[in-house]
Amino acid sequence: MDCGFQRENGWFRYRAAAIIIENGCVLFAKNEIDDYYYSIGGGVHLGEKAEDAVKREVLEETGIEYEVERLVFIHENFFDGTGSLDGLKCHEVAFYFLMKPKGTQELNSNSYSQGVREYMHWLPIEKLKDYIAYPSFFAEKLLCIGDTIEHIVTCE
Repeated sequence: MDCGFQRENGWFRYRAAAIIIENGCVLFAKNEIDDYYYSIGGGVHLGEKAEDAVKREVLEETGIEYEVERLVFIHENFFDGTGSLDGLKCHEVAFYFLMKPKGTQELNSNSYSQGVREYMHWLPIEKLKDYIAYPSFFAEKLLCIGDTIEHIVTCE
C-alpha cells in the first residue's frame, strides 16, 4: 500500500524517485496518454524506506537493478491535478536519489502504470528545457549537481 491519500478535493503522495544519468542523458518515462515526460519512481509503500522504494521502482520500470549513490533532492510539489487527478489540489513529497551509472543505456523495460504502457526515454540533460518534463527543476539542477541535499519547493 502506497503512502498517500485522497480527501475531498485534495490528493497527497510520498514518492521515491531516481536520477539515472548515462552519457549526458537522464532517464525519463512517458506513457501512451500524457504529453509529458516524468521521472522514474513511484509511491513509497507503508513501512518501506525511501531508498528501498526507489530501487524497487527502478527495477519495475527499467528491468535493471541500479544501486543508490546518494540522496540529492527533497521536493515538495504543489500542483493542480490533471488526467486521473483532474480537479484535485495535489501535494507530493518526493525524495530524489542519484543512482550509480551502469555505463550503458540498455534497459529491459516492460513497464505499465495503472494499466497504461510506459516507455523509457534518455533525454539529453543540456536540452531538458526543450521538453515538457517533470520535475521541471531538473533542467537547471542536473547541469551541476551539488554535494549536499537540496530542498526544493514548487507550485506548478
